[in-house]
Amino acid sequence: MTFDIEKLIDNALAAKANAYAPYSKFKVGAAILLKNGKYILGCNIENKSYSMTMCAERCALFKLISECYTRDDVVAICVVANSDNPVTPCGACREVMDELLYPDTPVILSNNNRDRIVTTVKELLPLSFKLER
Repeated sequence: MTFDIEKLIDNALAAKANAYAPYSKFKVGAAILLKNGKYILGCNIENKSYSMTMCAERCALFKLISECYTRDDVVAICVVANSDNPVTPCGACREVMDELLYPDTPVILSNNNRDRIVTTVKELLPLSFKLER
């Protein structure tokens, strides 16, 4: 399925504007494009107890599930940050992507300059643990 990468980045940048990052000042946004054309947005939300911080990717993915969508509804996911290079997901976010999305789901990594890397869930976590489903 083809999709508009620029519009997906636009939505991730819009989500990033809502980030709550008073400690790191590192704002991140994520957008998930659904087959019905809807976007599910997420942003990072920090906490003074840093281990309780929520990454943008997980925020969007958990919202995907809580709004009654599944991996079958997803076209692609995009993550952006105020970084020099396209941002890459942390290990925890890669594991959650692997759990909730298909291995061939496109993942667009970007930044404020709209530089990008286009990859997949499988490429981000090539040797993931799989339960029999």
